[in-house]
Amino acid sequence: MQVERLFISPGHNFFGHHGQPAGEHPAMEVEEVECVAGRGLRGDRFFDYKDDYKGQITFFSSEVFQRLVLAVGAPHATPDSLRRNVLVSGGDLGILAGCDFELQGVRFHGSAECAPCHWMDDAIAPGAEAFLTGQGGLRARILTSGILRRER
Repeated sequence: MQVERLFISPGHNFFGHHGQPAGEHPAMEVEEVECVAGRGLRGDRFFDYKDDYKGQITFFSSEVFQRLVLAVGAPHATPDSLRRNVLVSGGDLGILAGCDFELQGVRFHGSAECAPCHWMDDAIAPGAEAFLTGQGGLRARILTSGILRRER
């Protein structure tokens, strides 16, 4: 897999906002992120969220994003709207749930699928939540510390 884009955000826009308006914390695109084993991404909203949290880092497929944009008619949508940390290409994230894997020398454990929520219809376009069912990305635990960098 290749790392196409990296995002962190200092605060939650959707998580914990059920029944309330979405937050307004930007997803900031960065060239590299520091992965801290067992803790998360330094500077991200889930850093030190809780012990052994299954979503210390999240991954999303560039190929799925491209299909999503076409399927829901959202040509101006951008991947930061998904609120996932790492946009990758060239790999099947679905097979990594329950598995250990390595990317750029950093080891991860795929802990669960990122199930899409109702916010996706607001963040992307109506129909996004349904489209993303079964392909919403991957939550993972960070097993070894290191740096992930955007690949050109």
